[in-house]
Amino acid sequence: MPDVKNKIAYIIAVVNEFSTRFSLSPQQAYRYLDRFKGIDFVDEFYGVEHTQSFEDVVDDLAIYCHKNGGALI
Repeated sequence: MPDVKNKIAYIIAVVNEFSTRFSLSPQQAYRYLDRFKGIDFVDEFYGVEHTQSFEDVVDDLAIYCHKNGGALI
């Protein structure tokens, strides 16, 4: 099981990368990712996602959130 502090730090970094990609504030990005299950996705698949580049993770999140009703892609 991953260290909780590392996992939280990683999720924060992903939210920040997502916010930059889509020109959102970090708060807006978090709310979007939470609403469309992106935070759950990163939490569940942390073991795989943290081995990829942030660019790939943000791509994965955009697709996943879009499948769950999100408009950003």
